[in-house]
Amino acid sequence: MGKNTKNQRMVRLLPGLAICLLVIWAGIYGADLIGAALGAIGLLPEGGKSPVSGIFVAILIGILIRNTIGLPEIFISGVSFAVKYALRIGIILLGLRLSLTEALTLGAWGLPLIVACITVGIGVTLFFTKLLGQSNRLGALIANGTGICGVTAIMATAPVIRAKENEISYAIANITVFGLLGMLFYPYLAHFFFADEPIKAGLFLGTAIHDTAQVTGAALMYEQMYGSTLALDVATITKLTRNLFIIAVIPLIAYLFFRSEGQGGGTMPKWYKLFPFFILGFLLLSFLRTVGDATLASGGQAFGIFGAAGWEEFYSFWSSFGSTYMLGLAMAGVGLSTNLKIFRGMGLKPFYIGLIAAISVGAVSLLLISLFGDLVQLAA
Repeated sequence: MGKNTKNQRMVRLLPGLAICLLVIWAGIYGADLIGAALGAIGLLPEGGKSPVSGIFVAILIGILIRNTIGLPEIFISGVSFAVKYALRIGIILLGLRLSLTEALTLGAWGLPLIVACITVGIGVTLFFTKLLGQSNRLGALIANGTGICGVTAIMATAPVIRAKENEISYAIANITVFGLLGMLFYPYLAHFFFADEPIKAGLFLGTAIHDTAQVTGAALMYEQMYGSTLALDVATITKLTRNLFIIAVIPLIAYLFFRSEGQGGGTMPKWYKLFPFFILGFLLLSFLRTVGDATLASGGQAFGIFGAAGWEEFYSFWSSFGSTYMLGLAMAGVGLSTNLKIFRGMGLKPFYIGLIAAISVGAVSLLLISLFGDLVQLAA
């Protein structure tokens, strides 16, 4: 019975995963067509690369499908699986691209920037929530979503502060719309300010955009358009480091909320329920890469099995599989999951708060990276 149930669940996922795969393929093909069309009319040099990435086009195709013909129920489970689990698998596999030392070094040197952006995001959000007369619960949700890790932080905070359904919807809509805009346009902004400086570009994408999926999508776009795998790696590490703050910040926001409301503290979830465990998977594969490189250098074979060419082929294949297929599926799922109907009837004040918070975090990130980004580059 258990085996049959498991098989039935797998079968339910297939239609949604299939449409995600079709959307990402259509996105890649569509980006190539745009490049060819621009080349044909002389706006691109012959053989020039398309100015848009396949990820960008795939997300737009997904949004168009969801908000015109709609997404039938048969596809929902697979699309949700792609956004949640394919994303995590893809990020874990990216761990093979970096040694553990490199990953921890980049994460540690990015900490001051991450703390500054989280602080600004939360402080600005709570200030303007009070100024515009919106509920403290809504402000707390938008603050955590903007400052830490998007929808995940909102859903983790909501039961703690007893948020209402419409407040949760408002907060998620904020993160969705401004994070999506950041995902689509910040790669161009990053290249404008930090061309030929991939570490700075990655730091910006990892701190200025809200949700993990949105950061990943922006970093993939940057990699595809400007050929910088380092920017993708740095953005991923920066975002994963930022995600860890969910453990400390949610209790802090809950404390501030209950103090302002004059209520007793709510029931906090256990710390391990807040911890994003896929970060451990990323670090584990980074450790695997580190040990493989070390054994190759000392004994001529990685783990006593792979020669230099075989080891490189192994980690390159699986990291590319993660970035190309798993993250590609997730990004198609992001587009297919974006239902613009959620924004109806919300009023403008919650969007003003989200807009100001998003601009503030992006501006602080740009300023601090411009001033101090060279220190991180030297450390890396």
